[in-house]
Formats: sequence, structure tokens, C-alpha cells
Amino acid sequence: MFETLRLLKVVSRPEFLPANCGSLVMGFAWGINPLSDLTPQLAILTALSFVIITVVSAIGAQLNTLNDHELDSNEPRKQYLVLATNALGKLKLKSVITVEFIVCLAFVVPFLILAKPVLLCLWAVAMFLTYAYNVPPLRFKSRSWLAMLTLLLVLSILPITFVYYSTTSELNLVFLLFLAGQTMTVYAVIIPTETRDYFSDKANDVNTLTVRIGLAKASLLAMLMLGLGGALMITAFTLALANKYPILSLFLLTMVAADFIVLRNYKRLYSLSKEYASSKESLTAEEIVQLSANNPKWITLVSQSIVFMSIILLVAKFLP
Repeated sequence: MFETLRLLKVVSRPEFLPANCGSLVMGFAWGINPLSDLTPQLAILTALSFVIITVVSAIGAQLNTLNDHELDSNEPRKQYLVLATNALGKLKLKSVITVEFIVCLAFVVPFLILAKPVLLCLWAVAMFLTYAYNVPPLRFKSRSWLAMLTLLLVLSILPITFVYYSTTSELNLVFLLFLAGQTMTVYAVIIPTETRDYFSDKANDVNTLTVRIGLAKASLLAMLMLGLGGALMITAFTLALANKYPILSLFLLTMVAADFIVLRNYKRLYSLSKEYASSKESLTAEEIVQLSANNPKWITLVSQSIVFMSIILLVAKFLP
């Protein structure tokens, strides 16, 4: 029993849990109104939001592990997923995914219908895209631009909007500005992951956006999206804080510093990608893979600076 739970933990990719927490903080900080929204129903909906996006994330990770099993078998750094899947068994993993979906359908959906129907729509779209991204014959993961749009929705727009609408029914235009910037930033930090997998994806006909447009253009796109996304979010936070405590906007320097550090690494990745395009040297390819393997650190740096500013915004709302 405990061994099964341990294996389920591995294939559910618990390293993505901080991202779920980030979505919760961002959506809550932008949606909460301390003057009218502090009710028991709000507390329940907020807690339920975190559970739902975590379960959807787990299902997505499990489907990804299941359907990438053959590809991962050739990747030394993903052997722990292969071994966990083999030990757990594909049939048992499929059964777990089915049970998780049924539990959501049986217990979560009725509550959402009674509370806020829009949440049901967001959940349904997220579940469909989670399945379509990973599972043939749709397998959006292998469809370049469609893969990018799916990731933007599943990793940014849907979870943050889900939490946001758990706390409010009003649409804030400044929140939309923030969401646009955050969405661009999310894909900016995904691109180096695709860069790391570029050579194996290309060999196995996995047509990610990076495979489709090439390493150099993908690195350039990452820099542009990170810079523009950061600018949009900084503008949104500045506007949100302007009416109450504009001095708190100084904390935005943390986002500027984080983006600057990551952009320096992206610039190096871009230079290596251009060098590889002209030489095709294996040593350059290895250097690209090694550098882009640092992406989890870059994701943490950028995402936590956004979470930090969301906490500052949340605190400002409760200050007298």
C-alpha cells in the first residue's frame, strides 16, 4: 500500500506543487476584496480551488508519464519515471486516473454548479485540454502552435482564472493585464525545457514549437516573451498599488532583478543556438542541453518573484 502511494507520488510529479500554490496566491491576491468577500463560503471555495487545480495537475502529469513512457525510456534523466511506471503498472495507473476523474465529477462538479457555474466551465475545459495534450490521437503536445496554446491555457490562464473567480464575480481589467503578462512569462520559461528536449523530440518526431521553428528562433522568442510579459505585469502591479500604497511598487525591483538574471542565461542560450545552427557540432549541442537543464532554477526564480509581488498586493489590500 505504502509502496503504491510512493510510486503514485513519483508519477504525479510533486515538483509541480509550488506552481499550483503560485496560481492560488496570484488568483486570490487579484480577486479578493477584504471589505466584502471574507465569508466561510470564500474560504471553502479557495481551499477547493487549490485541491482541484492540484488534482488536474496530477492527472496531467500521470497522463504525460503514461504516454511518454517509450520516449522517456531513452532519456537517462527520466529513468525514475520509467521505473516508477513499470513498478506501478500501466493498467493500475490508468485505473487511478479514472478514479481521480470520477471523484472530481461526482463530488466537485455538483458543488461548483451550486456555487459558481463558471468554475465548472473552466474545470471542464482544463480537463479536456489535459487529456488532449497528452493522449493520442489528439496529442496536442506534438502539434507545435496548438501545444503552445494548450500550455498557456492549462498552466496559466485556467488555474489563475479559476481561483480568481472563486473569490469574485467581477472582471478587473488590470487583472487581465497581469494575466496577459503572466501567461507570456509562463511560456517564456517553458521554451528552455523544450530546448533541453529538442534533440530527442526531433529524433522522435515530437513536433514542439521549438522543433518547428528551431533553437535560435525559440530562444529569441523566449527572451521577447519574458521581457514583454514582465513589463505587462510590472505595469499591472503598479496600477493596482497606485491608489493605496504606491511606495510598495519598489518591491517590483525583485521582478526586474529576477528577469534580468534569467535573460542573461537566455542570451547565452541564444548565442549557443546560433553557433549550433552554423556548425552542427555535438559539443555545442551538449552545451545547449546542459545550460537549458538549469531551467527549473530559472522557473523558480521568475515565478517566485511574481508570487512575492502577489503577496505584497494581498497585504496592501488588507492594510488600513
